[in-house]
Amino acid sequence: MASIYKAYDIRGIFPAEVNTRSIARIGRQCAHIFDSGKIVISQDGRRGGAEIRKAFCEGLLREGGLIGKDFDLVQVDISTTPMFYFLVNHYKAEGGAMMTASHNPREYNGVKAVGKGAEPISGTEIEAIEVQEEA
Repeated sequence: MASIYKAYDIRGIFPAEVNTRSIARIGRQCAHIFDSGKIVISQDGRRGGAEIRKAFCEGLLREGGLIGKDFDLVQVDISTTPMFYFLVNHYKAEGGAMMTASHNPREYNGVKAVGKGAEPISGTEIEAIEVQEEA
C-alpha cells in the first residue's frame, strides 16, 4: 500500500486508507506542531468529511490537553481550499486543518494542514512525528 503522506497533504482512499482511526492519529500528531490558540477546522463536500473532521478534532484536543496546549477550534462547515486559507489568516489562527483530498477522485479523502499565515505543513513533517511515536 502506498503511503498516505504526500508532499503537502495526507490523502488516501476512504475508508480503506484514510478513516477515523488514521485521522485521529494525525490530529494527535498535529497537536505537537500547532501552537496554542485558534485553529481553523474545515472540510470540503467529500464522503466521510464530517466523520474524519470530528476524529481529527478529538485527536487534536485530546493530545493538546496531554501536552499542555489549549486549542480554540474555529469550525467552518464546508469551504473551498482558498476560503480555508483566507479564514486561517482572517482569524489570525495558529494553524488549521481541512479535510479534503484536493484534486483526487471522489473515493479519496484526507487532511491539508497549515500553520500560521496558512503556510503548508507537509505530510512528511506529520509523518516524522508518527515515526518518532513508533520508535
